[in-house]
Amino acid sequence: MKTSLLLALASILLIFSSCNSHSTQESGTAAFAFRTDQFLGEQDEPTIRIAAIRGPTALGLLQLMHRHELGNTYNNYSFELVGSPEQIPPMLVQGNIDIAAVPANLASILYNRPDIDIQVLAIVTLGVLHVVDTFGDITSIACLAGRTIFVPGQGATPEFALNYILEKNGLTPHEDVYIEFRSEPAEIAALLETGRAQTALLPEPFVSTALARIDGLNLVLCLTYEWNRVQPDYGLIMSVVIGRRSFIDENPSALAVLLEEYAASINFMTTNITEAAELAAQFEIIPSVEVAKTALPRTNITFITGHTMKQNLMGFYTVLYNQSPQAVGGRLPDENAFFIP
Repeated sequence: MKTSLLLALASILLIFSSCNSHSTQESGTAAFAFRTDQFLGEQDEPTIRIAAIRGPTALGLLQLMHRHELGNTYNNYSFELVGSPEQIPPMLVQGNIDIAAVPANLASILYNRPDIDIQVLAIVTLGVLHVVDTFGDITSIACLAGRTIFVPGQGATPEFALNYILEKNGLTPHEDVYIEFRSEPAEIAALLETGRAQTALLPEPFVSTALARIDGLNLVLCLTYEWNRVQPDYGLIMSVVIGRRSFIDENPSALAVLLEEYAASINFMTTNITEAAELAAQFEIIPSVEVAKTALPRTNITFITGHTMKQNLMGFYTVLYNQSPQAVGGRLPDENAFFIP
């Protein structure tokens, strides 16, 4: 079984759903056949401890989490959903997790830390950011001039993506556009609901959740489209999956199985919207099945590995580095940052 799974990695899934018709990146599909007589691996394989940030970063894992609850996975897993990216580094330092789905720029920051030894395994989320507001008169980035926009996670991908797009449109962050940071999207959604915020940058599925709950809230800009308009060479990458280097080196068979099961989970979540929406509600990533059905097509979950992953991430990291070296941990990662099967 393990040999066939290793060979199957050569054709691992590359699939995503664009936030709108302006995206020009290619996609493909692959079939995954699981042999039900060989579930739950072998006794000598470790339990793989996986953490993911609750939200779009975790969506691709949900079908795998569900299958594990049913006992229908090759590997043994434990899963933990956390509220913010800041919770991940201590878990890695203390050796409490083996795998984590994290913001793309955090992976580079962690790679550059001397006390953490990780590699990037796959890109798992592309652009999911949207501008929403209660005025309804924003039709372009230029319309943000003079506005205050609430943004989740200072020092994370949303900040750097927004700053890059503002600057490319001739606007200076914190001068032409006022930016207020909050730690989590849910906090910003609450501000919108109470009227203490009028304009915000939010990721899916928080966008669809807010639109369903807040009267008069409008989705006005898709940041993926705005990014592609000013940066056509390298797409907006939101999150990746990383692994501790010691786990990767010591467990090649378990890792190969994980990558295939992860890819199959994402394949399911992007091609079975009704069932995927039920899982998103069941695991409390999205508050209801109906909202999930709206949000999932805009979540842009994907699974990109190998040399394509490396090329796309290095381009994206270079864009961030040229804007602010601290966005990627002070220096660009070298080729050892990427796991190439």
